[in-house]
Amino acid sequence: MADNSRSHVARSGRRLTASVTDLDVVRQRALLVGMVRDGSRAAEGERSLEELELLTDTAGSEPVESVLVRRDRPDAATFIGKGKLSELVAESHMLDIDVVVFDNELSPAQQRNLHQAFQCDVVDRVALILDIFAQHAHTHEGRLQVELAQHRYRLPRLRGKGIELSRLGAGIGTRGPGETKLETDRRRILERVSKIERELKEAARSRDTRAKSRKRSGLPVAAIVGYTNAGKSTLFNRLTEADVLVEDRLFATLGSTVRRLDLPDGHRALMSDTVGFVRRLPHELVEAFRSTLEEAADADLLVHVVDASDPDPDGQIGAVREVLTEIDAADVPEILVFNKTDTAEPAVVGRLLTVYDGSVATSALTGENIEDVTAAIVEGLDAVTVTADLLIPYDRGDLVASLHETGEVLDEHHAEEGTEITARLPAAVAERMVPYLRNG
Repeated sequence: MADNSRSHVARSGRRLTASVTDLDVVRQRALLVGMVRDGSRAAEGERSLEELELLTDTAGSEPVESVLVRRDRPDAATFIGKGKLSELVAESHMLDIDVVVFDNELSPAQQRNLHQAFQCDVVDRVALILDIFAQHAHTHEGRLQVELAQHRYRLPRLRGKGIELSRLGAGIGTRGPGETKLETDRRRILERVSKIERELKEAARSRDTRAKSRKRSGLPVAAIVGYTNAGKSTLFNRLTEADVLVEDRLFATLGSTVRRLDLPDGHRALMSDTVGFVRRLPHELVEAFRSTLEEAADADLLVHVVDASDPDPDGQIGAVREVLTEIDAADVPEILVFNKTDTAEPAVVGRLLTVYDGSVATSALTGENIEDVTAAIVEGLDAVTVTADLLIPYDRGDLVASLHETGEVLDEHHAEEGTEITARLPAAVAERMVPYLRNG
């Protein structure tokens, strides 16, 4: 069995502190560990470690060194094997490491064994992303969703270590909404999980009511989806003139926002900004945020934003589509928007536009080629609308006004029997207009 590794990134220096008012906030020093089973996938493993660096930094810890381990298979007890574990334990002591972050998911037994060996916090990729969500959840529903995901993750890890895992702290995996209420008693945790699930079901019913109201309006819905930090909120603001929070960090948006979108030629739609995805998005989060993510599944069109300046835009696309499949949104029509052309290599953008037929490129930040995006959205929405020839009785002037509000009236004139209208309508509105079809 092969068991060799290569240091991916190394940094040296003293522990960093940032002054906040009168307090010094100490950033944990983190050792990052990834593993690949196939030597030919080393480049992919290194890219994943680079992303883990960003995630760790976003969580508030300082990546000190990253190590990529090559093994034929994970060790059942320690994941990386005793020999490699001994090397990394010695290195962690030398570097004064506070937390070891694994790029892979660890079993409860592996996590306990590694904690005992390193004598410091040991977390995996799942716990790291959960921690980031815990820090960035600002709405009541968002905090509930994160707390539910955290409980589901921690429940199998309570055995033999419940008190340790439920302690309060300021490091990765030790904080989050509702954490002061975390009980080591499994029964009480399950009761809390049940209560959260009931509250989230109530929130989901409210969201369903709002969604039905939007559908009754007849306006088609376009949902912006994409990898975290791909520039979704920037594009959303550019298209809708909204003021959604935009930050150059991972998972800045955890909720969803809906605004009306006015497009060329009188086209109108509703657009929603959604939570960003990431490679191997923890299943616990997908389940907890399912009701929020399902807004993408209910949309008429997906505007899939990709960071064209990223080293692996194709990997971003694959990761997003994987989550879309998991939430039953894979069949929703999609247009690809390659963003950040102001910083991406032109040759890369050209390749992407060639490989992905029907895609467009823009810089949401500068507005460059934004008209290509709106044109693509119009074309995409045209595919989910119906052109109908209608005869509306004169005593139903309310319907005429509704058609102007919810659709695009292409032609209108008065006849003896009523108002003859040719209109492009969302499918839901066209279905209600069947009794008034001129050829019906």
